[in-house]
Amino acid sequence: MAYTVGQVAKLAGVTVRTLHHYDEIGLLSPSGRTSAGYRRYDEADLERLQLVRYYRELGFPLEEIAAILDDPEVDPAAHLRRQHELLTVRIKRLQEMVTAIEFAMEASKVNIRLTPEERFEVFGDFDPDAHAEEAEQRWGDSEAYRESTRRTARYSKEDWLRNKAENEEWGRRVAAVMDSGAPADSPAAMDLAEEHRQLISRWFYECSYEIHTGLADMYVADPRFTAYFEKIRPGLAEYLSEAIHANAISRA
Repeated sequence: MAYTVGQVAKLAGVTVRTLHHYDEIGLLSPSGRTSAGYRRYDEADLERLQLVRYYRELGFPLEEIAAILDDPEVDPAAHLRRQHELLTVRIKRLQEMVTAIEFAMEASKVNIRLTPEERFEVFGDFDPDAHAEEAEQRWGDSEAYRESTRRTARYSKEDWLRNKAENEEWGRRVAAVMDSGAPADSPAAMDLAEEHRQLISRWFYECSYEIHTGLADMYVADPRFTAYFEKIRPGLAEYLSEAIHANAISRA
């Protein structure tokens, strides 16, 4: 059975532009084309795309994925074994990091000393103390939590409004880059991912690339984090997560 580029995009959860990009760089070229030149993908193409998606989830750059998949000495079963090993290591690392990464959007709001009127002006309908007890119980022993609490305890209403304005302005720019069709591992997207990391470091705690990629995983795994970015632009949580991983690989 042959699939159109639109059908493959829907099945795999990627954009048509991403598939075009994969074709352009030789990572995933369709096995056939119609007389009019339209791409047609077969079952083998879909299997390769699945492997590409697996490796992308693990943070591999596209060039390295192509080299791995085109290695004649490696069979599909070996790919699965390797991915299993890599995922096992990654899960262990995430478990070790979890106390330092999950609180990013919640613990940062602990100890905010604002009047009810000021809170509404800064946060709108969001209650910054709604998860304060949970945040302290889960992440209170981490140095990042303690540093964030120390910093935010000193912030005034003006500080929070400035933080809000910076984040909103960043959100507009990253949504614009996404709307332009630039892939998540493009220089423009990675630059905004780096800016996001630096915003966290400047306002809350020192955000290493390791912590940042852990946060990226939380943005797509935890509905509370996902909802925050989806309000800025649908699909942004996954896009940002991929951009953060690509940026960490590029710069770290």
